[in-house]
Amino acid sequence: MDLFSHSWLPYFYLYGLGGLFFGSGILIIIRSGSLKVSGNAAHGRWLKILYFGFFWYLFIHGLLTYLALQ
Repeated sequence: MDLFSHSWLPYFYLYGLGGLFFGSGILIIIRSGSLKVSGNAAHGRWLKILYFGFFWYLFIHGLLTYLALQ
């Protein structure tokens, strides 16, 4: 098997499907009123931290996968 199916395909699956679950979870908590982005500065800050954390791990995992394949 080639390197794509052993390294990048699981990466895209992990962050693609995980991103859908993450996004739908964020959407659910915003629509339910549990997270008030516009009315509460602390909630807006935590939402930014959640987004940053997801994209930080996506970037670090992708970088380390790329470096491991070099």
